[in-house]
Amino acid sequence: MLVDAHQHIWTVPLLERLAQRDSLPLVRYEDGLTVLHSAAESPYVIDVAAESTERRAVRVREDGLDLALIAISSPIGIEALPRERALELIDAHLDGVLALPSEFAAWGPIAVDGAEPDEVDHLLGRGCVGISLTAGALASPDALERLGPVLERIARRDVTLFVHPGRAPGQRPTPSEFGEPLWWRALTDYVSQMQAAWLSFVTRGRREHPELKVLFAMLAGGAPLLAERLDTRGGPVVDLRDPLTFYENSSYGPAAVEMMAHLVGEAQMLYGSDRPVIEPLPTGRDRLLQANGSQLLARLHA
Repeated sequence: MLVDAHQHIWTVPLLERLAQRDSLPLVRYEDGLTVLHSAAESPYVIDVAAESTERRAVRVREDGLDLALIAISSPIGIEALPRERALELIDAHLDGVLALPSEFAAWGPIAVDGAEPDEVDHLLGRGCVGISLTAGALASPDALERLGPVLERIARRDVTLFVHPGRAPGQRPTPSEFGEPLWWRALTDYVSQMQAAWLSFVTRGRREHPELKVLFAMLAGGAPLLAERLDTRGGPVVDLRDPLTFYENSSYGPAAVEMMAHLVGEAQMLYGSDRPVIEPLPTGRDRLLQANGSQLLARLHA
């Protein structure tokens, strides 16, 4: 099975629910355009026609894939909302994604505010193949402790945790500035969030959750490259070849992928395109990385 571990899709149920909101994040229909507004991002025009089920399924097949795993768009702040508001949007997202054809499967997003282990069971019961959490929700030892019971339940259910850029409740976003490049957040906030989550997990979380399978988006922001700096700054020794820690390559090309494969082992590297946000770069290892994705999907074949 060839798998893309990281895609997004804007389904009708989620867009409709966002359009009903009067606080961020929200959708507004402006001059025939569908525009997403959120606290930490520049306004984003959603190409609704390109998001149709038929066109997205065709693109999966054109890419030579068997399956694309759909994540909620965490940077817009859904999982960081007060619990009831977060759950409304998460339910709308899953209503759309779980109705998609067999080319797609869903990561189950956790509403971080007041998260409980039973939420894991609920999401898996709905048909999600794994659980997703925002990087901000794991970005400190205290954050790991608060989510400890949730992480234990994920490990017990033997599914994968997908860590995606995004905030936690109480983390105030820096408002986007006029003229800010569209790529700015992806090269600043996203990277720092992923690096903090990786450092928290490998220095403490792995010890506390030895059986948890974790997949970091966007090569964890290149965080494994910080291992030498961690050592020189007096940090603990970390296992870069941990067989239960994985990395997908979204937004990175062959240079970064080769360096990461050398550090963590090619078996730990997965393919993630981040469609439709970007057009992925060929890595020279795409088919190998896509095949590696099947090892995280035992639940599909249970």
